[in-house]
Amino acid sequence: MSVRRGFQVASIGLIAGLVLSACGEPPAESDNEDKGGDALKACMVLDVGGVDDKSFNEASWAGLQEAKKENSNIDISYVSSSSQTDYEPNLNAEVNKGCEVVISVGGLMADATKKVAGQHPDTHFAEVDAPSSGKNVYGMQFNTAQPAFQAGYLAAAMSKTGKVGTFGGEAIPPVTIFMDGYYEGVQYFNEQNDENVKVIGWNVDKQKGGTFTNSFTDKGKGKSIAQSFLKQDVDMIHPPSGGAGLGAGAAIQESGGDAKMIWYDTDGCVSAKEYCDFMLTSVTKHMTKAVKDYTLKAAKGSPPTGDYVGTLENGGVGLAPFHESEDDVPDDVKSDLEQIEKDIIAGKIELKSPSQPKAG
Repeated sequence: MSVRRGFQVASIGLIAGLVLSACGEPPAESDNEDKGGDALKACMVLDVGGVDDKSFNEASWAGLQEAKKENSNIDISYVSSSSQTDYEPNLNAEVNKGCEVVISVGGLMADATKKVAGQHPDTHFAEVDAPSSGKNVYGMQFNTAQPAFQAGYLAAAMSKTGKVGTFGGEAIPPVTIFMDGYYEGVQYFNEQNDENVKVIGWNVDKQKGGTFTNSFTDKGKGKSIAQSFLKQDVDMIHPPSGGAGLGAGAAIQESGGDAKMIWYDTDGCVSAKEYCDFMLTSVTKHMTKAVKDYTLKAAKGSPPTGDYVGTLENGGVGLAPFHESEDDVPDDVKSDLEQIEKDIIAGKIELKSPSQPKAG
């Protein structure tokens, strides 16, 4: 099956400017030019996978580092979690060492964050990939179903075999939201172009099924799943599974074939550049900027409250550049992606993913 070409639309800029706006009280950027500012002790509790997971841990920690670059009086530190049983002890330890702001990373930490924050009402908390759970907890969520929809359309358009695949780390909303959008984007491509590209590994209408590594660190499991996909003639793989997803890159690299990977959370050609040659694009959520802006405002004495939801409209999510694949993507497919973005923002395309965070 040859590369498919979609409907024609006028060319516009591919991705809107990456300026975050929030639902609820927004984080504000600092304009300090002297790298100084009010002091703040800001601490982070990472999920399993470590600070160099090429995904949400790494991107979130980068936000604290960026905040410190702008305000050198912000004291930053992090602690890693080896398992889910570490969440609550780690959060309590950060409070006990005098952290004024504690940022937890990952939706799996939501219950522990809610409990510890409730026990320490004078400490400000924020959580990446979970909604606010109290007056002193700021929620940072990202509607990645939107750019994943574009990614699914792109994968279907670029597939030569008519089979694309996706697998996740665990069956939790911050993961399945990627898979939902990807699946829906493929179906939209089929509808618009009278095609029948198949999705292996997920169906948005069957939330209890799907293919998962059940780990965010097991690269070997990710590689094994990707290899099974390749044996089924899948030539586009979207693996939102933390560090386990790196296994897909290894499998594609070893196969010597034409398969491509669509990364997630961060721009894979930056965070996992060893596999850039095999990446078509990445579905990104701009956690670094969200964490940075939250921290800078907290240092000014006004930690944001309520919820932030990153969307295509406010630049909180998007597709990364095509990098090495830039010349491979036909202009009309790029135009289709541009139009899809406009239509999602305008509400002309409605996604049905049940994992989409609610605004406000």
